[in-house]
Amino acid sequence: MLPPQTIDICSPTLLPSSASMDSTLYTPEERARRDRSRWTLVQGVLAPLQFLVMLVSAGLLIRVIGTGEGVGLAELSVVVKTGLLYLIMITGSIWEKEVFGCWLFARPFFWEDVVSMGVIALHTAYLVGLFAGIGTPVQLAWLALVAYAAYGVNAIQFVLKLRAARRQEREMRLVGEWA
Repeated sequence: MLPPQTIDICSPTLLPSSASMDSTLYTPEERARRDRSRWTLVQGVLAPLQFLVMLVSAGLLIRVIGTGEGVGLAELSVVVKTGLLYLIMITGSIWEKEVFGCWLFARPFFWEDVVSMGVIALHTAYLVGLFAGIGTPVQLAWLALVAYAAYGVNAIQFVLKLRAARRQEREMRLVGEWA
């Protein structure tokens, strides 16, 4: 096994235990690459847009479950939400490659990426059900809401990571390590 200082941050099978992992989210070099990357802004625009679409879509799905009305609009809203999810995953993996040197599962975002895979699986299951005619509109609406709940957990993970990164940057400025 490789010594901890040479572990590939992109290899989940070689991840050090959480006790031995450095709590630093970004090295100064990674932070500079993050700040230079155009994909940082893209993520910053897509994330709140996807969240807004999810809120509207959730309302439409609840209407379908409660009244049976508005199925077509609710289905379209889930397709749009899923398209945004796929887009943010593609652009996010490009961002991880630019910042950390790997497409996904970089050490600081490993668990966020793991949960994202589950979120994608649930959204994709909805699309399969919709386009293959598997399940009733109400069953599919419930599946979409489960996918949205998983997405909500994932969104919280990323918000907490963003807050931790901001806190780290404030602390580093205070001690003068990053000017």
